[in-house]
Amino acid sequence: MSLHGAANWKVRLKPAAPVRTHLLLAACAWSIVGSVLVVLGFYWVHAAGSTSSYLVLAIAIGYAKSRFVLDNAARRAAARIVERGDGKCAGGFFSYKSWLLVAAMALAGRFLRSGLVSQLLLGFIYVAVGSALLISSRLFWRSYTERAKNGAQ
Repeated sequence: MSLHGAANWKVRLKPAAPVRTHLLLAACAWSIVGSVLVVLGFYWVHAAGSTSSYLVLAIAIGYAKSRFVLDNAARRAAARIVERGDGKCAGGFFSYKSWLLVAAMALAGRFLRSGLVSQLLLGFIYVAVGSALLISSRLFWRSYTERAKNGAQ
């Protein structure tokens, strides 16, 4: 097979998607992961017999993290998706660096669940991180709906 034929094969089988799909995938990823973390966190805080004041504090910290850290990251990621344009691989809605960060965060979560921290602290961290992701996911959802209103792909 020629090199040219190999390139055509890759192009034909690449799961290409329009910008709106990439924005939708990013919005869903942040929303789903955030929701799962919040639910697990609530469960662990409740199982530890804690009061709701821990949950309120965790959500407040999540809000601060969202506004001062994750909002900037979400804006950059959404802008990157739009700048790349249509026809890019569907898995490319996050950069390689972002996917490495996702893997590192998953490993950190696994490490925390190994019993090194109390259920209460684990739940607190999960609620804080999950609520931050949920709050900042609004920026992907906003970009997605704006493109839909404008009739862009």
